[in-house]
Amino acid sequence: MSPYIVEAAAWQESWDRQQEAYMPDREERFTALLDTVDAVTAGRAPRVLDLAGGTGSISLRLLRRFPEATTTLLDLDPVLRHIAAGTLGERATVVTADLRTKEWLSALPHQDFDAVLTATALHWLDPSRLAELYGEIREALRPGGVFVNADHMPDDGLPGLSARLGERADALRHARYAAGAALSWADWWDRAAADPTLGPLVIERKRLFTEHHSSEWTPPVSWHLEALRAAGYAEIGLVWRGARDAAVAGVKG
Repeated sequence: MSPYIVEAAAWQESWDRQQEAYMPDREERFTALLDTVDAVTAGRAPRVLDLAGGTGSISLRLLRRFPEATTTLLDLDPVLRHIAAGTLGERATVVTADLRTKEWLSALPHQDFDAVLTATALHWLDPSRLAELYGEIREALRPGGVFVNADHMPDDGLPGLSARLGERADALRHARYAAGAALSWADWWDRAAADPTLGPLVIERKRLFTEHHSSEWTPPVSWHLEALRAAGYAEIGLVWRGARDAAVAGVKG
């Protein structure tokens, strides 16, 4: 194994540990996404788009569960994309595209995916753009294909309890940071900036995102379901529910 692959794998592991500190149920949502893929492909090798796929966490798990799967990872972030390319190698197609414009569709190698999967990424888009994106994602699916978005989506019926669950999770996470049990988001990026390979990419990343980066926007599940309905999906609903997070799905008719 080359030193580059070893280095990329180490950064991939570091990213996963940092993300798990923020989302202890991260693997549960990934399992729900892959169970959904299994349901719509029925034993056939899946064709999956890992949308805003970052370091390739979803693609790596997809290929582990479905070794014959074909996966395309799309992201704009040069740091995370570099790590993904290093760990996925020839097992995936990694493309650069900006989800803030509709042109991302033209970067795809094809538009007949069995599933489009994304997790904890689209909350950076503003409401109008996210609603448009849901419709564009439908164009990338084959008939009967499924889109699943796992993200921060409070339960409409439990606003008070959801807030308290979130406060407790935040307290536990910050205790882990203070004890050195996990890296925070900021600490992880500081380490990436100090790395001789990733450091220049961090500078590029800041250029890409600083001027045109929306604030986090986390509407309740009902907003997502209505947006999927308006985008024309034949079936919509939840495939997973966590404390403050959920995974909504839309099936193309």
